[in-house]
Amino acid sequence: MDEVFKALADPSRRRLLDGLNARNGQTLRELCAGLDMTRQSVSKHLAVLEAAGLVSTSRRGREKLHHLDAAPINAIADRWMSRYDRQRASALADLKTALEEEHDAMTDSEFVYTTYIKTTPERLWQALTDPAFTRRYWGVAFETDWKRGSTITWVEDGATTADPEQVVLEAEPGRRLSYTWHTFTPEWAKAVGVDEETRAALLAEPRSKVTFEIEPAGETVKLTVVHEGGETLLGMSRHGWPQLLSGLKTLLETGEPLPAPTAG
Repeated sequence: MDEVFKALADPSRRRLLDGLNARNGQTLRELCAGLDMTRQSVSKHLAVLEAAGLVSTSRRGREKLHHLDAAPINAIADRWMSRYDRQRASALADLKTALEEEHDAMTDSEFVYTTYIKTTPERLWQALTDPAFTRRYWGVAFETDWKRGSTITWVEDGATTADPEQVVLEAEPGRRLSYTWHTFTPEWAKAVGVDEETRAALLAEPRSKVTFEIEPAGETVKLTVVHEGGETLLGMSRHGWPQLLSGLKTLLETGEPLPAPTAG
């Protein structure tokens, strides 16, 4: 996190992030427009942002495109925001909100989150499906053959959830994965700390589904997660998915999961 704090400390680098937040996937020339900085200075600032994981790049022909990645901001927020008074941390909160606007959008029926990960489509697919990976950043193991129409059994925090309606909807290795969400059983609620009132609200909503879209983007992979469902579940997803995907990104890029949030 030291590199992230260092990168965010400079106002010029924050302006570059604002520019990418307004329109992602810009060239160096486009980023220089409207800034009172030389091309060389902008390149140096982008190098710092990329080293901190806040910016990733991809190629479009001869052009090098720059993309905002809000995952490190989410990691900072997860670790620090809950430990201090929000008024005293309003500047960080405002920046976090601004950076997330482009990356996680929520309508009445779906939540969308996009991130760029330095990995391969094949490795990312494995991380989304192999219990050896999913347990490390999600705490969940999926028991299925990942074939279209197959059922999925969820194992989470010692609670096993099986239901004929928990099925694989689409499975194109390295490209696209979609499945229905699990049933909200009393055992699941007890294991993850969900109260009965919330569980009842979740059960009243139609069963949701999640889709993972995987696209090569130069030396990175663009991952878009779309969760379609009811109001209660999507409200929970807005907090859960950014943290989960930050853990996935960190695991694939460093080999180690995010540290567990500190209590207190």
